[in-house]
Amino acid sequence: MCGIVGYVGHRDALPLLLNSLERVTYRGYDSFGVALLNGQGIEVYKSVGTVEECRAQVPPLQGTLAIGHTRWSTVGKVSVDNAHPHLDCSGEVAIVHNGDIDNFSYLRQRLQDQGHSFRSETDSEVIAHLIEAYSNGDIVDAVSRAMRELEGSFAIAVLHRPSRQIVAARRESPLVIGLGKGEAFIASDIPAILPYTNQVAFLEDGDLALVSEEGLRVWHDGREASRQVHQVSWSAEQMSKGGYDHFMLKEIYEQPQAIRDTVADYTEQSRGGPSLGCFLPVTDPDVVLLLGCGTSYHAALLGEQLLSRLLPGPVVARVASEFQAGSLRSDRGLAIAFSQSGETTDTITALRHVKSAGFSSLAVTNVMESSITRAVDATLYTRAGPEVAVASTKTFISQLVALYVLAYQLAPDRQAVEMIPRNLRALPGKVRQLLANVETIQQVARVLAEAPYMFVIAKGLDVPVALEGALKFKEVAYLHTEGYPAGELKHGPFALLQEETPVLAIVPADQHRARMLTTIREIKTRGSRVIAIAAQDDEEVAEFADSVLRIPKIDPLMSPVLNTVMVQLLSYYCALERGCPIDRPRNLAKSVTVP
Repeated sequence: MCGIVGYVGHRDALPLLLNSLERVTYRGYDSFGVALLNGQGIEVYKSVGTVEECRAQVPPLQGTLAIGHTRWSTVGKVSVDNAHPHLDCSGEVAIVHNGDIDNFSYLRQRLQDQGHSFRSETDSEVIAHLIEAYSNGDIVDAVSRAMRELEGSFAIAVLHRPSRQIVAARRESPLVIGLGKGEAFIASDIPAILPYTNQVAFLEDGDLALVSEEGLRVWHDGREASRQVHQVSWSAEQMSKGGYDHFMLKEIYEQPQAIRDTVADYTEQSRGGPSLGCFLPVTDPDVVLLLGCGTSYHAALLGEQLLSRLLPGPVVARVASEFQAGSLRSDRGLAIAFSQSGETTDTITALRHVKSAGFSSLAVTNVMESSITRAVDATLYTRAGPEVAVASTKTFISQLVALYVLAYQLAPDRQAVEMIPRNLRALPGKVRQLLANVETIQQVARVLAEAPYMFVIAKGLDVPVALEGALKFKEVAYLHTEGYPAGELKHGPFALLQEETPVLAIVPADQHRARMLTTIREIKTRGSRVIAIAAQDDEEVAEFADSVLRIPKIDPLMSPVLNTVMVQLLSYYCALERGCPIDRPRNLAKSVTVP
């Protein structure tokens, strides 16, 4: 969940390093640091805070070989000493690390007994001293031997003064190498290096790499290996705010294009319907298991609701961090794992358990060549483009679109899903229509911003949307919000309803509508304030709710997409009213690569 960058080449490295670190700030932003190699040796600067906040204080360090890091603390408090890079005792090795070293206490004690002196509380510093302990003039060999002793996950970049080289290695944490003319780049994520190159190679689990001006050499299990170079289709311009106040708002407004691109990627032009035949490892599963964490778990929950209506066998969603296979076993089962980054450790771990139970597996992710794609039988890529804000918006919407494509492909009853292609093609226009009228949403958000807490309620397909909406209010607006199935209010939450307590009620245009209106009436008898989200032609709901937010008319099966956009906008404008750091919520990071 930390961000790593590195550079070797002919440019002045410091400005490049700082620019790259700013581009991976979403991976962690409680402290940062850089190490540059020059005639004075390895020079290090570290600071608490973000690069953006502290850039003016960074001294003009010189060098063309450098590594940098932005931290999200897991071991050791937020402090300059605990910030990366970390040095060995001699000052000849500097390292940056993303991950968790499980056996660091044992290694630290052993190294201290050998005379090594530690400056930080972190698990990461043991890596620098372990490499020093194995130093024999060959930095690649020293890093390789250190890797064999490390238990846990890591992505590391090692700057070595004597050889003037940078070595990178990874295990269960992502690392990408960018290649240019006479220069090379190291990063946790593609966005960090996108302004400088679109030619990238993805290191695989267990890889060790020597990164130099000449290019890239890779070893795996002691043998030299090659890694394919990919051309990234994203542009550097996509990584800018483009005139918007926040990345989150920009990414909300990019959702029509994200939907269009994801649909287009899986559309059979001859009949206009989505086609996934060449992607699905099993087309008639007897059981479907959906896995995810956070927002991706909410996509899995919606998948459970949707596919349960269409498939004859059981469909079950599980939060990946709590998943245990137990007695679960099926040779015709299909596990579908959702991960925006493709690097979510808990989801990848759950996949291993599922595969050992005989399931075929499919990943739904936004990042090509990510770790999850190597853990599954097939991958369905969403086409959301880069997402910078910590709170996921367009990647979640793209996951929902992918679910409808999957539903169309898997459903044995073609008549039950015949409306999906038509509605998928209409979705971008419907979302644009919603985004063009935000004045009422802004007014409602101003009211919500004054509340100490609130509820989001729904029924059926919209229950996952209520949970996702509650998460968004917590994430970006710091407003304690509970998402509930409407029928569960009497089982406890009613005790918290007071006069003026805001309740956001998603009113569907399906068989659940009458029950939702009854629930709204019951809430109003407690004096609470009800804001309804309803179809534009639902006039009756205005008789019961204090405010009504309208979504364009669409088939009820697809309305969760539009309802999601509505709660995204509400949470954004509520956060704006409350003065929250919308793109970088406290204590959170976008890519959760540690358990």
